[in-house]
Amino acid sequence: MLGSFADAEDAVQETWLRYSRSTGDVDNLAAWLTTVVSRVCLNMLRSRERRREALGVSVPDPVISGPDEDVALADAVGLALMVVLDTLAPAERVAFVLHDMFAVPFEEIAGLVDRSPASVRQLASRARRRVRASAPAPDVPVAQQREVVDAFFAAAREGSIEGLLAVLDPSVVLRSDAGVGAQLSVVLNGASVVAGQAALWGSLSPLARPALVNGVAGVVVVGPRGPLSIMGFGVVGGRIVAIDVIADGARLGAFNLSAVGA
Repeated sequence: MLGSFADAEDAVQETWLRYSRSTGDVDNLAAWLTTVVSRVCLNMLRSRERRREALGVSVPDPVISGPDEDVALADAVGLALMVVLDTLAPAERVAFVLHDMFAVPFEEIAGLVDRSPASVRQLASRARRRVRASAPAPDVPVAQQREVVDAFFAAAREGSIEGLLAVLDPSVVLRSDAGVGAQLSVVLNGASVVAGQAALWGSLSPLARPALVNGVAGVVVVGPRGPLSIMGFGVVGGRIVAIDVIADGARLGAFNLSAVGA
């Protein structure tokens, strides 16, 4: 719902505090928790929306696991999907996540967002269209994605623009989050632009360690002093459609990267 480990912990803590202050007379605890957590998240999303312009490029927190760990794509919320969710209006995001991911009926969601069930259905439908257009389902199995990602880094290491263009979708998007106001916080669009940038990363290719980033192929770039970046790749139809990078040193230090030896 929030795309941030810290915010998620705050939401759970706030829900616990509300429950501890209640009389404890809750007939349906699961429904009560769903309602309260959703309202807390909705308030946080609305507050975040008001300061979004100051944040600039923002890539949500990913879940990192080892390259050989068994992660079912059907159960993984990909990083590309999380990025799209961040572009939705708060009520749209709540409606989509609760209904499409947790099968909460529209009638129940309506009370959370102060809308009619019909209006909530429209919110979820609009969000679904945006998700399908901007975050298509990745190739399966992960091994197929890994071949494309490996080819990307091989071409970057060789400085081969032609090799990079062969694995990049013409409309590929690269989002780099290096922190608020950082020079490396950028959004690049198009295969030629992304290929030109990737060719400059050739020296980093040997430092890239395979990982699963939200259940899909990715890497953690590790230097002598620790992690330099986390990169998640969206691979669809044998080509890379999205590259999401976290290069914010302060954020990188908060991740448990032991699964990739970092």
